[in-house]
Amino acid sequence: MTIHNTGKAKYHLPGLFEFYELYKVFLPLFREHREYFYDWCEIGSIYGAPQDCLWGGGRVGFGDADPDDVAALMREYGVPARLTFSNSLIAEEHLADKRCNDLCALFERNGASENGVIITSDLLLNYIKTNYPGFYFVSSTTKVLTEFSQFEAELNREEFRYVVPDFRLNKRFAELSSLGDAQKRKVEFLCNECCWFECYDRKNCYENVSRKSLGEACEDHECVSPTAGRGYRFSDAMENPGFIGIRDIKDVYLPAGFEHYKIEGRSLGSAVILELLLYYMTKPEYQLKVREEIYLDSMLDLF
Repeated sequence: MTIHNTGKAKYHLPGLFEFYELYKVFLPLFREHREYFYDWCEIGSIYGAPQDCLWGGGRVGFGDADPDDVAALMREYGVPARLTFSNSLIAEEHLADKRCNDLCALFERNGASENGVIITSDLLLNYIKTNYPGFYFVSSTTKVLTEFSQFEAELNREEFRYVVPDFRLNKRFAELSSLGDAQKRKVEFLCNECCWFECYDRKNCYENVSRKSLGEACEDHECVSPTAGRGYRFSDAMENPGFIGIRDIKDVYLPAGFEHYKIEGRSLGSAVILELLLYYMTKPEYQLKVREEIYLDSMLDLF
């Protein structure tokens, strides 16, 4: 790809509500010991949704942190928050949900940082845009736009500040190079997806999560991946054809004008999230220091 930009990578990290305790330890480290971390990256946002969140999607949420505490932590460290409201099956009767509206009211204007909403449903997009105009919007990867023409059309929608493509478009370098600068600034790559690259049932998987978020009684989605029984392993994700590692980011994507990178992991444990933070953000010579600071915090259960 054409080299013309040397901006910083903005990481969008998982677990706003799910890993509140981990970030309560990690964010002070990131602020007070910036020398531990790569100078070419920064935190663009932390995203997530509380458990039993009607508008939630993508992953079945288990975040039980108090929203007021979460908002206060993000405000203290100036980190933008993103609410993951990517339920694809929202209907008119769901828009009045008090809990989700309270979350919007809390996070719409939370200090100096501008907060966002990751979204799939156009109905919900229009509702939040009308009632909580302080948010910006991110088009969710749960739309499963696997054709590059679909993705480019999504980039051209004015409603979205960022668009997360299906991970199978990550290495389509010829088409990515053809994007204009304004389009490139809107691309947010999903870096560490572990899903089967040949999966043909991804949309149904996300819809199953949406049904569960709405409280519908339904069977668990049966993953069609030949290695489904292994669960998520970062080592497997690194072998995925769509994987974007730190060398790719620094040497290929950033110079080509792409600055935004989403790290998957809301449904994983804190120990795995820590490994992602170490790999993507922490200089190798300081990884043990960061790991020890996190592990030795007596208030944090990493497993």
